[in-house]
Amino acid sequence: MPSTARKSPTSAAPAEPTDADEANVDERVYAAVSKALLSGKLRPGTPLRERALAEALGCTRGAVRKVLARLGSEKRLVLEHNRGAFVPNPSIDDMRGIYRARRIVEAGLVTTLFGNLEREQVAALRKHVQAEQKAFKEGRREDSIRLAGDFHLLLAEMAGSEELLSYIRRLISNTELYKALYDSAEAASCAPREHEQIIEALTTGKSLDKALAVTLEHLDELEQRVIAGAAAEQEVDLAALLNGGGTTAHGHSH
Repeated sequence: MPSTARKSPTSAAPAEPTDADEANVDERVYAAVSKALLSGKLRPGTPLRERALAEALGCTRGAVRKVLARLGSEKRLVLEHNRGAFVPNPSIDDMRGIYRARRIVEAGLVTTLFGNLEREQVAALRKHVQAEQKAFKEGRREDSIRLAGDFHLLLAEMAGSEELLSYIRRLISNTELYKALYDSAEAASCAPREHEQIIEALTTGKSLDKALAVTLEHLDELEQRVIAGAAAEQEVDLAALLNGGGTTAHGHSH
């Protein structure tokens, strides 16, 4: 009886990763590192090592490197040649400069939007504030910080200027990180209430001056809390240094 030759199944070659696959990995890594930054648990000056991140996130070092470069361009990380990526450790003067820029730009934004918001835009702003309130009630600190910044980006989008939106996005990237590093978790409850006041001032207020005052007071209070938190952390760091490093810096208790 003639033997029939058994055909061995051809093993399929592993599929090459597509651009879409790589983009999904990049976005997943970006979201994970961003969340860690906004959690406030990574302290100023903390190094972010490519190998450790790649192992923790189940991706290549190349994917991590791209994401770190992206976060560096957004000023959320400091990139040092031959040393790597670090959580920023901004000076108080640096932070004051960023908040000053935000006040100047957002004063112009409020002037542009005052009395000119469509009903659908107002509804979108109110819906966003509801999402902020929900994140705070559920204790999602990172989401609370991100949504607080996104409220101002939503206003910038409504002004209809891509150039303005790009600039405000960079400023807010900085101030979101400052808030994560130095503001107390309890202060997240302030943002939705103050954002509601801004909506009211923009839509039902009779005075542009009032709308400007509400917006600038909101930014002033945030800056004051962040600066106070940074000053307190620096004092603790100095005490730790003088006492041989026995004191742990920053417990979000300020």
